[in-house]
Amino acid sequence: MNLDLRNKKALVCGSTQGLGYASAVELALSGCDVVLMARNEEKLKEAVKTLDSSKGQQHQYLVADFIDVSAVKSTIDGFITTNTIHILVNNTGGPPGGAALSAKPEDFLAAFNNHLINNHNLTQAVVPGMKQAGFGRIINIISTSVKSPITGLGVSNTIRAAVANWAKTLATELGSFGITVNNVLPGFTKTVRADYVIASKAKAANISEEEVMKQLVAEIPAGRIGQPEEFGAAVAFLASPAAAYINGINLPVDGGRLGCL
Repeated sequence: MNLDLRNKKALVCGSTQGLGYASAVELALSGCDVVLMARNEEKLKEAVKTLDSSKGQQHQYLVADFIDVSAVKSTIDGFITTNTIHILVNNTGGPPGGAALSAKPEDFLAAFNNHLINNHNLTQAVVPGMKQAGFGRIINIISTSVKSPITGLGVSNTIRAAVANWAKTLATELGSFGITVNNVLPGFTKTVRADYVIASKAKAANISEEEVMKQLVAEIPAGRIGQPEEFGAAVAFLASPAAAYINGINLPVDGGRLGCL
């Protein structure tokens, strides 16, 4: 099985922590040159230092805040003038929780810009280089809510579904160029985001965080929460030459929690 990503360059967004960072780590272990993108330069500097470079990789970073769509676009437009991105991992933090009915129109618009529009601008920027190279992987980290909406995440459920359908459309448009477009759907994984969800659920239900964790794990056939590196491994596989014929899918990495196919 060819998992070798040497001489490939990956841009990983939201990559100073959590699932983005875990994906960057696994891509580096596969031999990839990794470009981290996030808003905090100090964290970026520290994260770059931790990436494996035993195969001679050259890792770097770009500073951009996904709240500022124009800044993200100008940053990537400048970078690709002298660089080819072979692998794009679209990822950013999810919208705040809350019922869909109580959300304001501007909440949906902000999330749409933060997720879909940034993803689209980044993709438009890197695809010409992918076409020229005859190799491209666009991987979107979204949510299991695209298969089954999650209670209390009204805005997120809505926008994540839009991203999933955008990605499926692109998969049909780009497949003939050797470019695949896939979505990876994280289940309950040990991240800062998960800690936030646990704390919020505990507060809302007036129970301990330990009890919330127990309830969540009870819903997972694997009997435990996931580790970030397990998720990162799925991303790295989809980025590899071995996954060339996998295109347009939603891949849950959730320990079997989803009750649907």
